Amino acid sequence: MHRSRLSTVLIDVPVAEAPAAAAFWSAALGVPARPVPGEEQFTGLPGALPGLSLAVQSVDAEARYHVDLETDDLEAETARLLALGAVQIDQWLECRILRAPGGHILCVIPQHSEDFEKHATTWE
Repeated sequence: MHRSRLSTVLIDVPVAEAPAAAAFWSAALGVPARPVPGEEQFTGLPGALPGLSLAVQSVDAEARYHVDLETDDLEAETARLLALGAVQIDQWLECRILRAPGGHILCVIPQHSEDFEKHATTWE
């Protein structure tokens, strides 16, 4: 048995365009843009999505959106999503990077949010 939840929506932006993108989304949504300490590739947009995190991420790839699912068991959650048709395409630190049917990127990440218990789904 393990638990998981949708925790984060990321706006992936090429590195050179990330500062302008963070400023745009901050102004467009009326929320502050805050660098994430120790994770310089992320600029958080706190308060934009109640119950979820929204951030601009600097990437060496094309502009896109992706989501993170946080879990208390990386192996079990990754296996569950693979059984549903996702394909693992990479791994970064502990994070598993998957491509869902339809082509969208999602990451399976370790539990980190304060409200994980409140919003997580239990899987058997």
